[in-house]
Amino acid sequence: MKKYLLIILLSLSLPAQAISIDEVYKYYNPDGEAAFDAERGKQFWNKKHTAEDGKIRQCSTCHGDDLSKPGEHIKTKKVIDPLAQSVNPERFTKMKKIKKWFKRNCKWTIGRECTNQEKGDLMKYLIQF
Repeated sequence: MKKYLLIILLSLSLPAQAISIDEVYKYYNPDGEAAFDAERGKQFWNKKHTAEDGKIRQCSTCHGDDLSKPGEHIKTKKVIDPLAQSVNPERFTKMKKIKKWFKRNCKWTIGRECTNQEKGDLMKYLIQF
């Protein structure tokens, strides 16, 4: 019994396994990458949305225009690590974080959760940096 408890505790303390971008695409669409379009992702990224509080927001409101540089949350002023994998290799490698931040950021920015199509298009756009 102690042996099984130890195994469970050790497995919970291990860092999450890094995933590939192909696995992210498959998560959001079983057909994978072919279903997503970087241009649609770019358009979504740059689109201005009216949030629930009446303020106009877009993704770059907090992440900035240069994804190789840190951003800053407009409300909390918390620094946001760069989105570009070229300067932040940990970005987009943990599915749990990807899901968490898509859920939180989409709700805050556009007032709802993003669709799987929107998430895949955004990933296709963001992975270029």
